[in-house]
Amino acid sequence: MESIIEIGKRVINIEGEAISALADKINGDFEKAVKAIFNSKGRVIISGVGKSGLIARKIVATLNSTGTAAISLHPTDALHGDLGMARKEDVFILISKSGATEELVNLIAPLKRMGVMIIGMLGDRNSILGNESDVILDVSVSEEACPFDLAPTSSTTAALAMGDALAVTLLKLRGFTENDFAELHPGGSLGKRLSLRISEIMYSGDDVPIVKKDTPLKDTIYEISSKRLGATAVVEDDGALIGIITDGDIRRLLEKTLDFTGLVAKDFMSPNPKTVEPFYLASFALQKMETYNITSLMVVDEDKKPVGIVHLHDLVKLGLRRR
Repeated sequence: MESIIEIGKRVINIEGEAISALADKINGDFEKAVKAIFNSKGRVIISGVGKSGLIARKIVATLNSTGTAAISLHPTDALHGDLGMARKEDVFILISKSGATEELVNLIAPLKRMGVMIIGMLGDRNSILGNESDVILDVSVSEEACPFDLAPTSSTTAALAMGDALAVTLLKLRGFTENDFAELHPGGSLGKRLSLRISEIMYSGDDVPIVKKDTPLKDTIYEISSKRLGATAVVEDDGALIGIITDGDIRRLLEKTLDFTGLVAKDFMSPNPKTVEPFYLASFALQKMETYNITSLMVVDEDKKPVGIVHLHDLVKLGLRRR
């Protein structure tokens, strides 16, 4: 009897082989399907029954998020009025392992009357749906991971992968960019990573800790403590940034001496601090802080004068993560 680990590995191997076999099925039919969707003035409408219906909904979500308008339509609902949402300019994708799903077969006649393009994503190209489709995307598999070859496992995985291949190919053809992606994903950590600018989240104005180079140690410590960001910028008389002092710099100073007579900011600052400009993405600031193992980053303008500060903890609280 197979162990739990062996069963799990067998399932992954079977499904992995099913996906690998799809590469040989990316052919002229795939190109026709992509071009039909790309050149369409309408939407992609995807339909399936049962688990194929769930796969249809996932492919729709992926298409929508990558710049291709799509909707899912249950065939039963379509046959009872919802087909009214479809237009001749739309492209239909019908997903079926058998190629003979009754509800989808019943859709063929009305779709033909409408004159829409029909793409069959099928496990059997020599089937009723195969014979009626304008283009066939072959997602047949040699076996299901289910030991009884009944529960759709490899077949649904193959259909999902084919849907991803369509979506990513269309993304490339459309010249879809990260900025486009951000526009469609304004919420959550992904949207923040792609769209949130440093200027939107930095501390600015009176909240920015700044001391001049000749500020006494006592006043420097007060500036750091009162602004509660663990650091302060050090500037020239003209306001240009020349250094930064952190809590760590203060601690290291205390380890060296207890004689603070005459000490001013420039005596114990870290020169040439890492900086960023306000128009950069907040995720860039996070990446820079993690690269240099720092927790605060000064934000400067074109004259290298500090206009803000960002802190690592605030970026993490916003849900930002590196790629």
